Amino acid sequence: MEDLQRGSTIRRLISSCIKDDYYISASLIHLYMQCGDITNAQLLFDTTTTKKHYQCYIKNNQPNKAIDLFNEIKNPNEIIINLLFNACAELRTEEALNLIKKVSQDMSKSFYSNPHLLTSLLDALIKCSDCSNAEIVFTKITKSIIHYGSLMNGFNKENNPLKTLHLFNQMKLDGFVLDLIIYLCVLKALSKIGDESICQSIVKQIPYSFLVDNNIQNALIDMWIRLK
Repeated sequence: MEDLQRGSTIRRLISSCIKDDYYISASLIHLYMQCGDITNAQLLFDTTTTKKHYQCYIKNNQPNKAIDLFNEIKNPNEIIINLLFNACAELRTEEALNLIKKVSQDMSKSFYSNPHLLTSLLDALIKCSDCSNAEIVFTKITKSIIHYGSLMNGFNKENNPLKTLHLFNQMKLDGFVLDLIIYLCVLKALSKIGDESICQSIVKQIPYSFLVDNNIQNALIDMWIRLK
């Protein structure tokens, strides 16, 4: 607590030069994180030039520059790593995937308790076509319907429809209320499996309000055509 108070005092004294000096801001962010003051760590990071650069690069479709910036930073905190995963998700290359794996393996174990970081890691792995490792991350997070949909979509892209159906069944067991996106993922998986009895069984489970949706109808047409 005493260290945290000293850090806050120092921040007030040098507030005018923090935002443009990475080393000062990074040190203070690290102090806040070590003392468990996540709120002030996030607030400070939100004002720094580093974050603005990251966001600018990602927003302007320049993820390579965001990665170059990451490589210049020693001992990146979880906020920086989160932005790195976002940049890698935009690149979707083998090099980006290798960096994701390396950083996720090397980062502090405590970072795995950060749900936002894990969600970004999951998204990056899926978009870089590594659903095997994404599936491992998936087991460690508090799951939402968005997480399920993302992984289902990834399995479909990797031509692994049976795993999509497994997730569908798991969602029902866990009591999730399934939405339109989930049913679209399931129908796409069914079109790849080509088992008429399974198709009929699942189509019967789709609520009528979804059956009248154009996207669902198109997915159904595609599925039935592939069965013939």
